Amino acid sequence: MGAPLEAAYERCRALHREHGRTYYLATRLLPAWKRRHVHALYGFTRHADEIVDRMSGASPQARAAELAAWSAEFLRGLRDGRSDDPLLPAVLHTIQVFDIDLDDFRKFLASMAMDLTVTEYETYDDLLGYMEGSAAVIGTMMLPILEPSDRATAREPARQLGLAFQLTNFIRDVAEDLERGRVYLPRRDLAEFGVTRADLERALATRSSPPKIKHLIRYEVSRARRHYALAAPGIPMLAPASQACMRAAYRLYGGILDEVEAQDHDVFARRATVPKWRRLTVALACILSRPGTAVPAPAAADVPQQRDPSALLDLRGTAA
Repeated sequence: MGAPLEAAYERCRALHREHGRTYYLATRLLPAWKRRHVHALYGFTRHADEIVDRMSGASPQARAAELAAWSAEFLRGLRDGRSDDPLLPAVLHTIQVFDIDLDDFRKFLASMAMDLTVTEYETYDDLLGYMEGSAAVIGTMMLPILEPSDRATAREPARQLGLAFQLTNFIRDVAEDLERGRVYLPRRDLAEFGVTRADLERALATRSSPPKIKHLIRYEVSRARRHYALAAPGIPMLAPASQACMRAAYRLYGGILDEVEAQDHDVFARRATVPKWRRLTVALACILSRPGTAVPAPAAADVPQQRDPSALLDLRGTAA
């Protein structure tokens, strides 16, 4: 490989190591030749996210223009087979090596553009429309690298794992997203638990959640675990050399939800993180797991899909 391509892969790896510690650790369990390609996909998604979330004072219009210009450079690279961007050569090479569906990248960029104008979602179905591009397609982008025995069968579990990871991030980062002016938890969910945006703002200011916000977060944790449960059957379908990586990612991201529970669902008190010792223990256990072994589904896998008041009673507790 030429120097610009090597430099692009290294840039993607550095982004991954700095910003995606949990996923980066899991990626180290892949064969060495596959890791750079996962770094490339992470670098692509992270760079777009940084353009959208930049807090340096750039206006939404300026960030939209930057995202559009970078997206256009990506599309030019797909057409011409090259790019002078410091990151994109690695992405273009990875797409070529694995023949990754280009529609996944278009959907992803469309969702990133939504973040510049959309700050709230009315229902979970509305949020899923956004997450289709921001999360589900990342699962399907990864499939060619992970080499499932049957890509068509593994596709839906891969989508569900992307959704599970993203919803986990939304739960953990409620405070951080609110500081950016966004609330990803659906308005209808907030209303069902008696929570207003003003309540979230007060919790951010005091760094403490009242009971009704904790009940809301408890429900969202259970919803995320449903996605994990739907994703679990896909991991044993992957190539044996890919399974330890995805088992670790599955368990470590799920572990963030465990940490949220351990702090009584108060996501404003501190950012929930998995301790380093647990990350290393999980990684070792996943290395030792026999390929093809079933992945245990989360205990809260039977969360009701339809959100009516009677279905929520066991999750809401006493309103406050």
